[in-house]
Amino acid sequence: MFLLRRQLTALLRDGGAGVELHTMVNPWASRRKFAAFAYIAEQYGYRYDGLASGIPTSRSHPIFGFRRLPDAQERATRTSAAYPNAVGGGPYPGMRPSGNGLTPLPEARPEVDLLHARIMTDLYGESSTGRIKMMAIVIPVSVLLGLVLTGNFTTTGTLIGGCVVAGFWLYLWLAAAYMRRRRVKYVRILERAGIAWPPRRSDR
Repeated sequence: MFLLRRQLTALLRDGGAGVELHTMVNPWASRRKFAAFAYIAEQYGYRYDGLASGIPTSRSHPIFGFRRLPDAQERATRTSAAYPNAVGGGPYPGMRPSGNGLTPLPEARPEVDLLHARIMTDLYGESSTGRIKMMAIVIPVSVLLGLVLTGNFTTTGTLIGGCVVAGFWLYLWLAAAYMRRRRVKYVRILERAGIAWPPRRSDR
């Protein structure tokens, strides 16, 4: 609940300042909770916009963007009136009043599920592929440096190092294949809902 209050406070601060793009990392272990937060954010005038471009991103913590809607002020005013204690601990729009504040009510669940599909499509997209390619280069270089620095750059050491690199490459290949299949799954969910993702700039 503390994380939700902190993230909502930051979103509302940007909303009050008229910030066009609110950015954040996902502070929750669950991506479904993050999708629930994206639903809440939209009620306050910020729509999930995908991975933030042009911003340095940690390999393990991608940065997500929320784009300010044209009617953001009206949405924020309306939602704040309906949920006056959201920042103070809830309840939150579309969420059950008990628990962690990020459990969708039945009427909000379909939209949260679509937001989850958008988030997973982004995570399993080009950003993840780029990180895998980078790891495929970093791993053999790291193994080579390790052999040189430890004085094990011998025939036996090189053979062992090669096996380690091959094992990592196999793991990365399997991971990439898994992510491709998962991305196809979520893209199909969006297509069935008539959603083109990522959105064209003119649609944002």
